[in-house]
Amino acid sequence: MRNLSFCLNTAGLGLPLLATLACSESGGDAAAGPSSTALGPPEAAFAEDFAYVHAVRELPGGDVLVPDPLANALYRVDMDAGTRAVVGRVGEGPEEYRQPDGVWPLPGDSTLLVDLGNGRLVRLGPDLGFGAAHPIARPTGEGGFVMALPAGIDRRGNVYAAGIGFADPEARGAILRIGLTTESVDTAGSFKRTDVEVDESERGISISAIPLSPADAWGIAPDGSVAVARSVGYGVEWYAPDGSVVRGDTVAYEPIPITTAEMDEYFRDRRRHGGVGISVTSSTGGESTATFYRGSSGSSEEPDYDNYSWPNVKPALHSTTIRVDPRGRAWVRRHVPAGRSTAYDLFDRQGNLVTAVTLDGDRRVAGFGAESVYMVSFSELDLAYLERYALPEG
Repeated sequence: MRNLSFCLNTAGLGLPLLATLACSESGGDAAAGPSSTALGPPEAAFAEDFAYVHAVRELPGGDVLVPDPLANALYRVDMDAGTRAVVGRVGEGPEEYRQPDGVWPLPGDSTLLVDLGNGRLVRLGPDLGFGAAHPIARPTGEGGFVMALPAGIDRRGNVYAAGIGFADPEARGAILRIGLTTESVDTAGSFKRTDVEVDESERGISISAIPLSPADAWGIAPDGSVAVARSVGYGVEWYAPDGSVVRGDTVAYEPIPITTAEMDEYFRDRRRHGGVGISVTSSTGGESTATFYRGSSGSSEEPDYDNYSWPNVKPALHSTTIRVDPRGRAWVRRHVPAGRSTAYDLFDRQGNLVTAVTLDGDRRVAGFGAESVYMVSFSELDLAYLERYALPEG
């Protein structure tokens, strides 16, 4: 029996077999470029911490569904009352979960829960009752898998995920559209993956991500349109379901030199935002199984920066998942010099930059309400806190 483990970031860096990659969501804090306005104070801030949060969903009525994979809990949070209650319980049964990692809206006020530990996607009804489950890993019949790890879901319930390639690591990544019930799979677009270094030895092939190298970011609008923010020639392209493409203006930015402070911040982000790990086990009979987990990809030891290849400057944007707000704007996280605020550029459906916002500290978009944006902030102890802000104008 052979066991293969690797980690992928949210930009969906595909890896060949017999490869090990240490990775995370792109690190660093961002942006030079167009002038930004502060988002202002939050409307509500939940006082209790979470171990990790990256995807939440506002429910009808205003409560927020918050999965915390490191605490192994799914919470229903009332931001205004400052209370939370656990939904479901830990286990492997049909009404249970292990490492609830993300929640996404489904038709009919239902919710799709990403249950990493059990390797499945679970439908929650409007009353948050557990329903049908679908495997995350779907065998292709050719010894590989299609990994339905959602980076977005459209209003018809299709899952959009990065293709996990077992081929040339320099190839462009595929954005897959996966039908949960029909099991159909097609390609909705492509993106540039993180640059890598390949080392071949007697033990196999080792692939390592090049920190802060340019990589595209992408996300999904409710109608199934795909927003891709290009890291080379910074700008946003929209791919409509009918195949038409719209691209806005190229956005100028001032490259930020990579200093020791940028490297420090990169490894801080690796520690805070560990990627999803996938372990693929192949039996002698040729059958393979895949298991999933989320955990920090950072080491407890101080890293030796000389062991890494670094570009001279930061790219324009982080390769984290793009979120599309209720007004149809794609939120692209920009790079700024280390120690500065968090910055997002907001692009309309024509791909034009319409506004830019900044926030103090390390904050990331986790979801939207009808008139709100939910942010996760991080303390110096790497604890996560949920905040709600009014959607900016523009």
